[in-house]
Amino acid sequence: MGRGQARYDEVADDYAAMFGDQLDDPATSALLELLGEVQGSHLLDAPCGEGRVARDLARGGAKVVGVDLSVVLLEKARELEESASLGVEYLHADITASDTLADEVFDGVVCNFGFSDIDDLDGALSTFTRVLRASGVFVFSLLHPCFPGWPGVSGAWPPEGYYEERFWRPEAAGSELRREVGSNHRMLSTYLNALVAHGLVIEELFERALDPWPIPDVNPMPMFLAGRCRKG
Repeated sequence: MGRGQARYDEVADDYAAMFGDQLDDPATSALLELLGEVQGSHLLDAPCGEGRVARDLARGGAKVVGVDLSVVLLEKARELEESASLGVEYLHADITASDTLADEVFDGVVCNFGFSDIDDLDGALSTFTRVLRASGVFVFSLLHPCFPGWPGVSGAWPPEGYYEERFWRPEAAGSELRREVGSNHRMLSTYLNALVAHGLVIEELFERALDPWPIPDVNPMPMFLAGRCRKG
């Protein structure tokens, strides 16, 4: 997340209002389905934002640590924890730093929509694999990197096209959040090769479309990608 340490601070209110505690969007529901039963597990949610996924995992019986760079989003998460305690611990830290969570070990790591906000992919995956116990589970979700979206909504690609891997800020009217915080675009092969390089064995992938599909006369296409890996 490096240069984006305050990206979400200025949009925290809008971001929290956009999602609330909603978990039925295609990407998040796929991620939770892939994760499965969490009762009794020690889990890391990173980046955790305002804590909507962390709270759900805690309600399911997990001991949860949430990590994020946005001080403002963490303040919102902690306020909710104080008003209705679920035992979630929230930490302000850079998940890409080599000393983050130095003494922690987790049964599973959850990264919901986080990859597009993480500048240093290798740094984040290094942390995730370092803190995972042997055979621990890593689940992720992201906007599908192979599809450009639809008119008025910028998808995963920068203007130069799919092969241009870089940080960018969409300008489409329907991409309000990404206009503000930007997005890191990477090819699908970059993600899959990085998982393999860090010893994360891919077990299952989900490709999800919006349901109902909102574009007449266009066949549904996968807008979201979610996956489950295991530490080899």
